[in-house]
Parts: sequence; structure tokens; C-alpha cells
Amino acid sequence: MMPVSMVGRAGELAELDRAWSSVAAAERRAPTVAVLTGAAGVGKSLLVAAAVDALTPRPSVVLSGAARVHGPAPYDWLAAVLTGRDTGSLALPPDALAWLAQQPTAPRERYAPGTLLRLAVRTVQLLVGAGPAVLVVDDLHALDPASVNLVGELATVAELPALLIVASRPAADAVAPDLTRRALARLCGVRGVVRQHLGPLRPAEVAEVLAQVYEGARPSDRLVTSVWRHTGGNPYALTELLAAYAGEGPDALLRRLPGPRTPLGPVEAVDVELTAREVEVLGCLVSGMSNKQVAKALGISVRTVTVHVSNLLRKTGSASRTEVALWAVRRRMPVPAPVD
Repeated sequence: MMPVSMVGRAGELAELDRAWSSVAAAERRAPTVAVLTGAAGVGKSLLVAAAVDALTPRPSVVLSGAARVHGPAPYDWLAAVLTGRDTGSLALPPDALAWLAQQPTAPRERYAPGTLLRLAVRTVQLLVGAGPAVLVVDDLHALDPASVNLVGELATVAELPALLIVASRPAADAVAPDLTRRALARLCGVRGVVRQHLGPLRPAEVAEVLAQVYEGARPSDRLVTSVWRHTGGNPYALTELLAAYAGEGPDALLRRLPGPRTPLGPVEAVDVELTAREVEVLGCLVSGMSNKQVAKALGISVRTVTVHVSNLLRKTGSASRTEVALWAVRRRMPVPAPVD
């Protein structure tokens, strides 16, 4: 399936390319920060990957990491960066590196938090070297607090010739909303920051996607409108829809779509199979609970709630927790009320 998320993102790609040009030209030694936000499925990760892949000149170093939904631990982002790398030549205490890399042989004794943070920053500086480098932080909204703090420090360190690209869902959809809100505010306050918020595709952009999928056949206005309303313009939902009916023509797709819906709503999924726990979580979302409140009500961890919410978004084709709650209400889902 073609990368439909890249349709309508030319301006964002050009802006990231200009930011990289200033880094590559060594116009400043401090990092250039780019912050990308958007709902689930809007194409943040694909945009970052496409931007990094097109950078000219090529970065001397690319350090990329994301949150680990299962089994999280402090400094997950840096541990992901260090995985598979030879760190023997880094002028840093081996025990500190072992702890930051989450190696099983790491000593139980830890450094003081402030000292460990400084060592984490120094580790990134040594890996970047003379640069120019690209640092990619995916899913800031799901990162552990130590990683979030590290990203904030990297954005303001004096000597780091790099483009720091941070992608995140809105703070309201984060594991720790307040922490993510403060982190995004800190990053967006850095001098020269590139700030991008990705929204859903517009009807004209959905038409462009359909024209590429159904090569040689101009999609009708009716098909474009139906697909746009059905997917809410969400690139992930659009990709899933087209993949589900791959090999069929545009007329067949139109026949399979339901009647008109409110624009920008979630996919009216058919035969969605939810687990018992997902139904419980869905009931909490309908009640307007935060992830922390859901975790307390159901007696599970916040991280586990995040997994269930992500699964609900994926299964229903929703772009946010609000949309998945509306999806349940519109379909009159028999979701249980949360227990106080």
C-alpha cells in the first residue's frame, strides 16, 4: 500500500528540510528542534521517516528511539539508541552506560538522578560527535519521565550539532498528560523551534490518494466525499479502508461504504471484536476518564491502559479517545459504567 500519509504534507517536509540545511551548514552549535504533534494515525512517524530519508547532505549520525509500551523502564529512549551499538570507546563509566542501556549485567546501585541525567546527555553528545546528526524521538506522549526529561535537556544543551525531531500525540492523549504538556511547552519555547501540527487530510487530498490507488480512473465526487466522511480524513483509517478492499474498483468501494456521516468522525467499523477488558476501558472513556483514572478504576497500570486505548483506536479507526467514545455512543455499545 502506498504511503498515503505523505499526501498533503509537502509543506511540512520542506520545512524540516530547511531546518536540516541550517544544521548541516553549521550555522549554530546548539540543536535545532522540530516538534510534530497530531492525533493517532495522522502520519507523524511516516512523515519523520520520509523527512529523514530525504535529507541532503546525509546525516553523519541518526539516533532514533521510541517508547516501549510493554516493560517500560527509565531512559527507554536512550536504551533504544544504545541497543546494538559499540559503546566501548565512549569516555564514560562502564557501569553508568550499562544502566542507561538497560543491560541485564548493570549494577543494582544507581547514580543520583541528576548525575545520571548529565551522563545521559554526555552519552548523546559523544555519539553525535562533530555531527551533523539527527535525533528522532517518537511517541513522546508514551515515554517514561526520565526520557522526557532527557529530551528537554538535549533541546537546550549548548554543544549538540543536531536536528532534534520530536513527535507526540496531544498531551490529553498521553500516559502522563501534565508531564507531556510541560515537556511540549519546554520544547516549543526553544529558540528557532519548528512547530508542526498534523491534521486530517482534506477532501482534495483524499481525492489525490484515490487517484493514485485507482490509477487511470478519476474518482467521482461522491466517492471522495463518502471516503472522506467515512475515514474522517485520518490517513491510517484511509490506508486500512483501501487495504481492506484492495483489488476492487472504485464503484465496488462506494457500494460497500455506509451512508453519509458527520465529517471528521471515526470509522464506522463493522464486526469490531473487542476483548472484555477493552469493553471496560471503553466504558471508562465514555465516562470521560483520564488514563490514570481508568487505571485506578480497573486496578491496572497506566501503561496497560495505554495499550488498551491504542487497541481501541486501531480497531475502531478513531483518531482520538474522544472519537472512540463517540463511536461507542453512536453505535449504542453496551459498555459498562465504571465502578466508583
